[in-house]
Amino acid sequence: MSNKKSLSRIEIIKKKIDFIHNIVDEKGSVVKALEDEQNARASILMHLTSIAEQFDKLLHSGELEVLSHFEKQDIKGSYELRNFIAHDYEGIDFHIVEDVILERLPQIKKGADKALFSMKS
Repeated sequence: MSNKKSLSRIEIIKKKIDFIHNIVDEKGSVVKALEDEQNARASILMHLTSIAEQFDKLLHSGELEVLSHFEKQDIKGSYELRNFIAHDYEGIDFHIVEDVILERLPQIKKGADKALFSMKS
């Protein structure tokens, strides 16, 4: 895969994380954002799905060096969460989603920053 495409995928991950944080900030907390079933919750879940899909595309394109900047548990966990969203939307455990937003997304964003720095150097 071209460096340009990998770069774009990492930038999408960062953008989606920023979108999630903006939604949370607008609502005042993660819990309040997830309680808004009509708008904020759906948006957050779609952005989380998109993050997982970017990881999956990088993995299937053999971009192991790019993925090495992320913790394996975050890559695997994001894809597992994506599957749960897609196949059991009404059964989602929002405590897990809250934990992902508060604990894992900052780590994923750090990994994205490292990957971008490495790719642009």
